[in-house]
Amino acid sequence: MAEAATQNDNQYLTFTLDRELFALDIASVREVLELVNITRVPRTPDFIRGVINLRGRAVPVVDLKMKFGLGETVPTVNTCVIIVEVCLDGEDTVLGALADSVQEVYEMDTAQIESPPRLGTPIKSEFIRGMGKTGDQFIIVLEIGKVFTSLELTGLGHGLAEVGAETAEA
Repeated sequence: MAEAATQNDNQYLTFTLDRELFALDIASVREVLELVNITRVPRTPDFIRGVINLRGRAVPVVDLKMKFGLGETVPTVNTCVIIVEVCLDGEDTVLGALADSVQEVYEMDTAQIESPPRLGTPIKSEFIRGMGKTGDQFIIVLEIGKVFTSLELTGLGHGLAEVGAETAEA
């Protein structure tokens, strides 16, 4: 059983945002969904696109392109939602992340991942675990637990409570 866990230690789900290649540690990824209807939640930041129904549970969906200042994700046939689990303030939180497309599960040894550069990336360096490479293309490996703050998601929680109250009254 421990052997299976170590096999995933160097696997990353690669995906695109605005023609750039990003990756998430496969351990934080639960599943990948085709784009479904997203219900907007009032009084949330613009990069929180809303919530989706995931087997009866409201899951917030974040537009990573907007969060990183790359513009809004325009849905295409390849747009998908990556369901991730992150630990915020000691609590596991399930989120959806919009991606232009999902590529593949890619294996990289720790030695292949270099420290994040100080300049030249469109996103804050604290969001980046490191930089990998496949062929001629760089892979920006995200530190998904640092991309979101509990403060941002606390605001979302208040918005979800209001949506639930409105639904109950209807």
